[in-house]
Amino acid sequence: MSADASSSTPFAGFPAGARATVVPSVFFSEVMPQIEDAAELRVTLYVIYALGRRKGYPRFVTEAELRAEGPLLASLGDGADQLALDRLRQGLDFANDRGTLLALKLERDGKEENLYFLNTPADRRAVELIREGRIDLGRPLPAAQGAPARRDDNVFQLYEANIGPLTPLVAEELKEAEQLYPYEWLEEALREAAVLNKRSWRYVSRILERWATEGRKREKAGRDPGEGRSARAQFLRRYRELGGQ
Repeated sequence: MSADASSSTPFAGFPAGARATVVPSVFFSEVMPQIEDAAELRVTLYVIYALGRRKGYPRFVTEAELRAEGPLLASLGDGADQLALDRLRQGLDFANDRGTLLALKLERDGKEENLYFLNTPADRRAVELIREGRIDLGRPLPAAQGAPARRDDNVFQLYEANIGPLTPLVAEELKEAEQLYPYEWLEEALREAAVLNKRSWRYVSRILERWATEGRKREKAGRDPGEGRSARAQFLRRYRELGGQ
């Protein structure tokens, strides 16, 4: 034990009701055993914590924001500001090289800005859409100029606005649902679940499955379900294209 550790004030313990940070279990089983650099470990865990406080879609943290995080810098710099900043940059680079974090550089007010995402399926898709200019972050993106906006690119945003934060599993299921159901169905099912305070993908998927078998109330009875431009007809055509009977 170092002299600093032995002379520091013992931690009093976590207070009751303290807010928890969700860390993917695979981090402890596969990633952490490979990390040898203390700065990388501290920066990675702090970014996960910072992302957990974000709302909306997509969730990311900027390098500038991390530079303003006092607890993080205190853990990196041993009282030296420049040393802390150097170690922050080192930790971010190592985490990005390892694939734990995803780095995205973009232009803002004529200056480059570094954004960091957790390397999940949802965030990989978000980074791709940002690069294509199909997600507006409220920042000037060169690729966004003249890029056509597609409403189905917003299904992740709809989910987080109506249901809650995305998980990698839900992101994958949303992508599958995009291929199977019309966008109008996804939009309406997500909003219906929110109105009923049934905020789970499981509930939304049950709504979609019910509509797929029974149709939506707004559709006329007796209509051929495989023809026309109704939502049910669109579903049946997509279902058949994907190999359904």
